[in-house]
Amino acid sequence: MSKESLNSKAHFGTLPVFMTAISTILGAILFLRFGYAVGHTGFLGALLIIFIGHLVTLPTALAVAEIATNQRVQGGGAYYIISRSFGLNIGATIGITLYLSQAISVSFYVIAFAEAFEPFAIHITDSFPLMNGFAKKLLLNKKIIGLTSMIALTVLMLTKGANIGVKALNYVVGILFLSLVLFFIGKPIDGYNFSEVNFINKIENSDSFFYVFTIIFPAFTGIAAGLGLSGDLKDPKTSIPKGTIIATIVGIVIYILVALKLVISAPLNDLSSDQLIMSRIALWGPIIPIGLGCAAISSALGSIMVAPRTLQALGNDNIFPSDKLNTWTSKGKSIDNEPINASIITCLIAFSFVYVGDINFVAQVISMFFMVTYGAICTISFLEHFSSDPSYRPTFKSRWYISLIGAITSFWLMFKMNAPYALISLGIMFIIYYYISKFNKSSKGLVKLFRGAIFQLNREIQVYVQKKEHNSEDDADWRPFCVCVSEDSFKRRDAFDFMRWISQRYGFGTYIHFIKGYLSRKTHLESKEVLSKLIKLTDVTSSRLYVDTIISPSYTSAIAQVIQVSGISGKGNNLMLFEYNDGDKNSLNRILDNYSLLKATDYDACILRSTTNRFGSKKSIHVWISSRDYENSNLMILISYILLGHRNWKGASIKIFSIYSEGEIKERREKIHRLIQNGRLPISPNNIELIAKDENTPIKKVINKYSYKADLTIIGFRNEVIKTQQSKLFSGYDKLGNTLFVNSLNEKEIN
Repeated sequence: MSKESLNSKAHFGTLPVFMTAISTILGAILFLRFGYAVGHTGFLGALLIIFIGHLVTLPTALAVAEIATNQRVQGGGAYYIISRSFGLNIGATIGITLYLSQAISVSFYVIAFAEAFEPFAIHITDSFPLMNGFAKKLLLNKKIIGLTSMIALTVLMLTKGANIGVKALNYVVGILFLSLVLFFIGKPIDGYNFSEVNFINKIENSDSFFYVFTIIFPAFTGIAAGLGLSGDLKDPKTSIPKGTIIATIVGIVIYILVALKLVISAPLNDLSSDQLIMSRIALWGPIIPIGLGCAAISSALGSIMVAPRTLQALGNDNIFPSDKLNTWTSKGKSIDNEPINASIITCLIAFSFVYVGDINFVAQVISMFFMVTYGAICTISFLEHFSSDPSYRPTFKSRWYISLIGAITSFWLMFKMNAPYALISLGIMFIIYYYISKFNKSSKGLVKLFRGAIFQLNREIQVYVQKKEHNSEDDADWRPFCVCVSEDSFKRRDAFDFMRWISQRYGFGTYIHFIKGYLSRKTHLESKEVLSKLIKLTDVTSSRLYVDTIISPSYTSAIAQVIQVSGISGKGNNLMLFEYNDGDKNSLNRILDNYSLLKATDYDACILRSTTNRFGSKKSIHVWISSRDYENSNLMILISYILLGHRNWKGASIKIFSIYSEGEIKERREKIHRLIQNGRLPISPNNIELIAKDENTPIKKVINKYSYKADLTIIGFRNEVIKTQQSKLFSGYDKLGNTLFVNSLNEKEIN
């Protein structure tokens, strides 16, 4: 049972969400790598990076705002939203990868801070020439600066927590915007003529567009930063949408303006090679390294506040297999639930990546994991729209097509950025999902979400098919939409098996268990129990058969009810299967008493005679056709062909028998061969046997002689004969195994 990630001292409003997001968006990438992006892709390429990046982040921001206003958002931010919509298994899988990307982001920004510190280190060493060599090495070693900064950040978070982080953001964001203002009012670098501006060109031997995009994309991931404070917000439903959307829009505008300012202020070669080109353009150059340092530290603060809360929420949901681990990671300070233990783990992960020190490598890793997270959020939003769940009532509404664009773009970009990384990321997620699923059997959220979407899709298809098929008399593309009503479901499975075979691939089958009686609490509970057993039977047999129950005072009323209700396939049922046990005359007579209902409603009919032999080894089907029931012949052959499509009948053969009168043999043989050839039926010419009619030998005796070893024998019958012979028509086949008697409303075409 998961615990809620509540913070009784939650007091933050919209401003911290905005500042956490904007400080990450306008972070280290903007100051350190955006000039590189403009140089390697050109001004238009940089705009395309901004546009494509926000094809992911803007739909995600809108989706986040929408989902956040539909449910009570608690600690864990994006993880909480995903897990409560997709279920804990999927949510935890994405949550763990999201946490790793957030934790690794801390190291990314600390490394960026070390880059920003380099100009100051050079200035200090130049100003103090008497400084010894060891001190110079310390100041100029980016890895040492990064690790030192990481130690200071760790001490700050473990002792002061999120409160000091939010307070620091107020000053950091102020310096950040000041540095941008001084950059925008700065002049082009010395010697650069405005007339040299070219908005299309890029440098020679430039890096590929999607490699540059991968390096730049972490700049757009700030929308997730504000989400992580959800457990510390007074009103997440208001603060998250407002703060996230405003930060996203402001970020887009500033990035476009920065790209324009860069391209009109410096040559492309300088933009691509000088990481601190903005300091040469700004009105006061030192403000850019200061702004970069503040941006890096603010982004690191944002990430180091968010990541532990994601891990804490995972522990609260008992995601990990060890109860001790769940308790330890979810533990917070008694005063404000500050995730102290989760912060320790986060800092250790960040330390390991700071030690690696490769900012481009770290950027690729976090880009991939963030892309997966954003794709999942957009997918959730799309499915919620598509499922039309009445419980989904967000006060802020996005559009389904916006979420769909975001989802598709996210997964497409993963493979465009780095296909091996994408496969590795998805592989890691699969391993995590498999591992979590072994310990957490809950999948309610996932089932609920996809069930709603499938329901809507099925509903639309049903309505469409009904409109297209209404009043259609064309049976050229006939396929079985078969229904069976039986009260012997648990006595023998012959009818059930036949239904699942015929509906496996080419048709649609509905099997209904008949409960005799009037609707009451008792019979209702009985029907629920029976339905549960039938569903389990479909699972065991891996069938695609739809099962249900019906309570009715008589078999006749049950049949009448079923044939008047349209099938759930979206197209009305066209075939009914009856079944009786050989020797049970009462059951056969009951079928015949209700046979007229089918003819009144234009149904084809099949009557299955079940025997102790059942369907034998399922290796041979014998079809008996005659000139007197030609309208049944094609339906009989089609049914036999459909049965062969099921794996239970794999390797079986169809053999056609025809009893002919003298002088008909040539015509009959040519007709059957033409039917098989034109219909591309898997029936060998050697499996067609014509038998001369002997007036002294009854037809039933001939059938018994040739088909006594068949696993299923199919025989046609005519309406006018059933009226005169009744049950006698179906007797006299004592030597046969299971037998299917077929009556077709009209001749089916095989083409």
